This record gives sequence, C-alpha cells and structure tokens, in this order.
Amino acid sequence: MLRSIFAGLFAIVLTLGIGISSVSAKTVEVKLGTDAGMLAFEPSTVTISAGDTVKFVNNKLAPHNAVFDGHEELSHADLAFAPGESWEETFDTPGTYDYYCEPHRGAGMVGKVVVE
Repeated sequence: MLRSIFAGLFAIVLTLGIGISSVSAKTVEVKLGTDAGMLAFEPSTVTISAGDTVKFVNNKLAPHNAVFDGHEELSHADLAFAPGESWEETFDTPGTYDYYCEPHRGAGMVGKVVVE
C-alpha cells in the first residue's frame, strides 16, 4: 500500500516536471507590415528568452522577408507574398539580433530580437 502511494506521488511529480519544462519555451509573433499598412515590423523589437521562437507572419504590403545582419542561419531571404505566409526561427543564444526587410530597408523596415 505504501509503495503504491509513493509510486503514485512519484508519477505526479514526474508529470508536473515534464509539463513545466515543455511550457517554458514560447513563440512570439512579429507581423511583416503593420495592421495600419505601414512598412514596418510589428512589434519592431521583441525580447525573448533563449530557446524561444519568433514566428514571422506576412501581414500587409508584400513582399517581405527578414534578413539578420551577420546571421545567415537565421535569415529568411525568400520573399513572402501571400497574406498569412509565415516561418519560424528559434533563438538559442543570448544576444541582440538586428534584421531588416530587403525590399523595404530603405523605408526603415528594420527590427530587433533581444534574447536574454
């Protein structure tokens, strides 16, 4: 009987531990083009934790992409044309990652991901 209680408690603790660790990573959305139709990322700066993911979603005034200065592995050079078209990047290393939209960089379409 006592062994069954301990086994049950161990199972609960193990389940809670697994649940907590899988919830810790999150996904933050960045729109390519604002809801008002401006040539900007919305939000232009996101702060996340190491291991989190940024989902880039084409919103308005296509085409858009996201090119990270000095981080080709994070860049998405292909242009997104369709509304709702998206891709995700996971950031494992703390730091500040500046990026821009190639077609609209001259218009000031730049962003930043801060990984803590």
